[in-house]
Amino acid sequence: MLTDSMLFQIVAHTPTWVFAVFAVLAWRGARQLVTREVSLAGVTVLPLALVGFALYGVASAFGHSQAGLLALVAWVVAAAASGFWMQARPLSPRTQYDPELREFLLPGSPWPLVRMMGIFLTKYVVGVTLVFHPGLAQDSGFALGISALYGLFSGIFAGGALRLWRLAISADRAASLA
Repeated sequence: MLTDSMLFQIVAHTPTWVFAVFAVLAWRGARQLVTREVSLAGVTVLPLALVGFALYGVASAFGHSQAGLLALVAWVVAAAASGFWMQARPLSPRTQYDPELREFLLPGSPWPLVRMMGIFLTKYVVGVTLVFHPGLAQDSGFALGISALYGLFSGIFAGGALRLWRLAISADRAASLA
């Protein structure tokens, strides 16, 4: 059980850059609560960065352990499954793409913020947990579960970007035929 003193020590020993990452993710997520215009690059870079952050979470927690290969496989399987699921879901009917400007009009949603905070909090909690219980890095069950969670987030971000790319490609084709 964590006491107030332990929580204070955890926060006090958290590197400053972690708070900066949190602030950037919270800011980026909050921006997605409202309808906004986003370039094709903009809908690509953030998901790629978050997939990289999640994969870094797997590698930093389990890459040096015997469970490392299992962790990577769990990440790949979960990312593929959630990515296929996400990219198969329909876009909001309010989502639009302008091929001339190469920009999307995206409706506001809380889900990107929730997913960003999910990846961040997973990385933070796993890091703290491994400080207190370093042996868990060798635990196959722990590695499997955490890596699958990272994979779930990764696939959802990648699948969401793929949906937007498909919209852009189809709109570009339609515009070139017109």
